[in-house]
Amino acid sequence: MTPREMEDEKMVSEAYQHLIDTYLASHHRKHTEIIDKAFNFAKQAHKGVRRLSGEPYIMHPIAVAQIACEEIGLGSTGICSALLHDVVEDTDYTVEDIANIFGPKIAQIVDGLTKISGGIFGDKASVQAESFKKLLLTMSEDIRVILIKISDRLHNMRTLGSQLPGKQYKIAGETLYIYAPLAHRLGLNKVKEELEDLSFRYEHPEEYSSIQAQLDKEHDSLIASFESFTVPIRQKLDAMGLRYEIKARIKKPYSIWNKMQTKHVTFDEVYDILAVRIVFEVEEGMDETAECFKIYAAACSIYKPRPDRLRDWLSTPKANGYQALHTTLMSEAGNWMEVQIRSRRMDDIAEHGFAAHWKYKEGETGDDEPGGTGSGGLDKWLYTIREILDDPQPNAIDFLDAIKLNLFANEIFVVTPKGEFKTMPAGCTVLDFAFSIHTFLGTHCIGAKVNHKLVGISHVLQSGDQVEILTSKNQKVDGKWIDITTTAKAKGKIQAILRREEREKQKAGEEILNEFFQEHEKEPNSINIDKLCRFHELGTREELLSAIGSRTITLGDADLETLNKKNPGKKKWKKYLTIFKRKTAAAPATTSSEGTGETATPLRIDRKKTLILSEETIGRYVICDCCHPIPGDDVLGYIDHDQHIVIHKRQCDIAKRLKVSDGNQILSAKWDTHGGLSFPATLHIVGFDRVGVLHQITGILSGQLNVNMHSLHIETSDGLFTADINFDVHDVRDIQAIIRDLKKIEEIEEVKRY
Repeated sequence: MTPREMEDEKMVSEAYQHLIDTYLASHHRKHTEIIDKAFNFAKQAHKGVRRLSGEPYIMHPIAVAQIACEEIGLGSTGICSALLHDVVEDTDYTVEDIANIFGPKIAQIVDGLTKISGGIFGDKASVQAESFKKLLLTMSEDIRVILIKISDRLHNMRTLGSQLPGKQYKIAGETLYIYAPLAHRLGLNKVKEELEDLSFRYEHPEEYSSIQAQLDKEHDSLIASFESFTVPIRQKLDAMGLRYEIKARIKKPYSIWNKMQTKHVTFDEVYDILAVRIVFEVEEGMDETAECFKIYAAACSIYKPRPDRLRDWLSTPKANGYQALHTTLMSEAGNWMEVQIRSRRMDDIAEHGFAAHWKYKEGETGDDEPGGTGSGGLDKWLYTIREILDDPQPNAIDFLDAIKLNLFANEIFVVTPKGEFKTMPAGCTVLDFAFSIHTFLGTHCIGAKVNHKLVGISHVLQSGDQVEILTSKNQKVDGKWIDITTTAKAKGKIQAILRREEREKQKAGEEILNEFFQEHEKEPNSINIDKLCRFHELGTREELLSAIGSRTITLGDADLETLNKKNPGKKKWKKYLTIFKRKTAAAPATTSSEGTGETATPLRIDRKKTLILSEETIGRYVICDCCHPIPGDDVLGYIDHDQHIVIHKRQCDIAKRLKVSDGNQILSAKWDTHGGLSFPATLHIVGFDRVGVLHQITGILSGQLNVNMHSLHIETSDGLFTADINFDVHDVRDIQAIIRDLKKIEEIEEVKRY
């Protein structure tokens, strides 16, 4: 053995021994023989292969198994599957080989974790979306599939530094879009927070460093506030004879940044960075719920509570199993402090999710870990996932969006006329609720009685509403319903019904068209169909058939005349690629030929290199119109189907989806401009309507900062005004300076960039 091989062997042995020690210390039955067998098999299968970091590849499966065991709580079956999860994908072994050696259950899980090479969406989909759908299909049968995949993703995120920047954006974006919400939905709070923070760190390194530095700076002050606030609470709890622990919960950088983005506030304006968590031990004969309220009463006898901030998730837990009592109290320093009260069992479930549910089940026998079933809330969620999977989405992005909609866990409780409680996502409508009960109810829903008051199908439900769905046999599904609904189930059902109706229209249209061709002795070929499409200004054969089938188009003499023409007038069109909406100081675009509308030869792209966006190179790229990135924004490049490179902000909604659905087309990009270019920007301002406010705003923009404004739209109502101002800037620093100065105006309440 060479010195390096000896060092590698020692590293692998120590990592594997740590895994076995962790497993033996868990509550699972000790099936070490099968784990040893899986480890030796995987070690041999990956022999000689190294990761980009340089370490032996087997270290990755061991690390994934360690996370699955230690942080998620899986037993021998899960550990074996984690050790073997890359064998089928990366070596010559097959799923059948795994089944023969380790049995059908481990083989099923490994198969679910193996990426596929095509098929589910056909040509329209990326491998990413296809593999994710396969993962969910297997997950709905055995939850360990997604738990191991989350473990795999967490280790990949922890070692993401060895990847190229473009690959980092793809993996980080995918993690934030899909895997962090999945971890949240499964109750894996610690894992979810780490996935979010690691994604944030790679996508927005400067913002991450800035917030982390501010947290480090404020740490001692936050802990001092925590100690001061909790002293009288500890005295009360000690007098009550409780065994307890009081912990400080400090918000993570991603959570702070997300709040800064959504609320348009600075770091200093995020008031709930610190929260207090009281975790008590349950003694024999103690009622957990009653004890939570006793502690709440004790805390409220010291500090004044905020009545509208009491959150009771004790008798009606969240769908991911979360239970706690939350309140917000006014400290002596004059700051609101959130206090979370939970038992040790509740705390374990809040941090470790599904695995903790299993740990606290009593009288269970059989396998040493969760398999195909779980808690009631998890079962309902898996059922909803199966429903989405059963309805084939025609498009990969539609499918991913449908799943994403179902991952948010903000919930309300709605009551049926019979007094049954139904869990629904916050923001859901009457129509969502109707589809959640039964497809027939949703399809024929005309409204509802909410708390005995008549409302329409778009009425947004609140927690505690009693809802009676009203139907009519004459009601039909409308395409506008997609915009009314918010849940994945309702949207999926509506889309499925609309697709079915569209197919029926096309079938009827095809019969009418064939009769028309036959009657006038015309061939039903693509040439004749293209002539009719152009005549009716329709893009595809399907659109033509649908229009004929729905009687929107009636075939007649004009159509026959069109068919008889040899060369009907073909509408000419030109396609232009623009860099900016208005003329800027940028160099002329090289992605289109001046005056002809013909695109130039696609750029040669080195995917391993970072795109440099400078005054000289900016003309080669297309600046996205949806997010308007400017110098100073964190950006990326996307190679579209025409081989043009489109520049997006990294947090742009379209870019988020592209990272998930078409991540291999993502490129690293960064700005290197020096104030020589102008870029369009828009600010949205809200404030109190007072005399002279507009003069102050325009004075700051045009006077102090010498900004060239292009448009100003302002509206006033009920003593408030909203204004949208469009102007040119050089970079993000200009925007930040403008926002900072505008916020100094007393009457202005909110300034945000579009």
